Amino acid sequence: MPGNHKAATTRRAENENAAAAAPTTGPRSREAPAFTLSRGIALLFAVACGAAVANVYFSQPLLATIGEELSMSPALVGSIVTLTHVGYGLGLFFLVPLGDMVDRRRLVVAQLLLLVVALTVVAAAPTAGILLVGMAATGLLAVVTQTLVAFAASLAPAAERGRIVGLVTSGVVTGILLARTASGLMADLAGWRSVYVASSSLTALLALVLFRVLPRPSAVAPTTLRYGQLLRSTITLFARERLLRIRALFCLLAFAAFSTLWSSIALPLSEAPYSLNHSEIGALGLIGVAGAPAANVAGRLNDRGLSQRTTGIALALLAASWLPLALTRGSLWALVVGVVLLDLAVQAVHVTNQTLIYALHPDAGSRLIGGYMVFYSIGSATGAIAATSLYTAAGWGAVCALGAAFSCLGLALWACTRERAST
Repeated sequence: MPGNHKAATTRRAENENAAAAAPTTGPRSREAPAFTLSRGIALLFAVACGAAVANVYFSQPLLATIGEELSMSPALVGSIVTLTHVGYGLGLFFLVPLGDMVDRRRLVVAQLLLLVVALTVVAAAPTAGILLVGMAATGLLAVVTQTLVAFAASLAPAAERGRIVGLVTSGVVTGILLARTASGLMADLAGWRSVYVASSSLTALLALVLFRVLPRPSAVAPTTLRYGQLLRSTITLFARERLLRIRALFCLLAFAAFSTLWSSIALPLSEAPYSLNHSEIGALGLIGVAGAPAANVAGRLNDRGLSQRTTGIALALLAASWLPLALTRGSLWALVVGVVLLDLAVQAVHVTNQTLIYALHPDAGSRLIGGYMVFYSIGSATGAIAATSLYTAAGWGAVCALGAAFSCLGLALWACTRERAST
């Protein structure tokens, strides 16, 4: 650290990822005591991430009910999901990089409090216009999830970063998978507005708890870049770092496959021979959560230097998952096996990607993760649009072929790049 060269050789200094070597915006001669990221606080990060990202997906089972109450046309109802995801994509590029510029603790708390306001607007919206504004703002501010991932990675000891990122990421994917189930059940019990009232209350509570337990000042010194330079540097990082580009492509293809399944699975399940209702279909997310432990396992394998092998195995499992998924119309057990394999594989790839890219430039962790997650948004949108359109035109078999194609492209990319990769 500045003013203490010997400390830079200690284990704790390594855990700070040489962040002290980056320029700072003010004197740092007096450092706060080293912050220890306990398992309890890591779990708190995971819960906060899951709660925040779930807000992007709550509306999907509620569209018909919301549209009926607010007298929205079908096209306008569809824009609810679109605007939420557009807001999320903009937040990834314009808000997440701020974690490298300002104190992350203050940034997380501020974003959570603003998210409370956005959720309150949605819950109380008297008109379609106000609802859409609230939904866009909710998506924009839900990117606090990625700020938290970068924050957790910065606080983790270098030798345990994969495990910590895996634990936090398991919270993210669990939030995505359970969001539809939770919102459907709550809407049946107390109306769709109760979903956003409950989420607003939980978010406010998490803001208070994180304000009290997160370290001050942040463990990573902020950059001296101005905001415009910060955004440009995100693009520069992609131009300069081959590993970042490759891992971003893995992310795009993996989440395109993930979205291909989850955006369209309700269609065959709602038809004969199953004819499941919304609550029963939503419960499928509970099965997907069975793949959550894969995030922790992948993180530990990354800490042991097995990133390339983990990626290859995960992508092979992702491709294989479409074989049982293709048998969904004849067997719910085949669907269960396919869902678990797919979610396990996607989580393993995602954790490996984030662990590796953060290690490239720990002082630019928020920019790296924010830019990387833009490819998540692109992949998710591509899979959703393509899968729903293809199902209408050619049926479930064609959708499974599409998901398998995304997965096999990822596996082929891994095979073509692994010899030249350094990890």
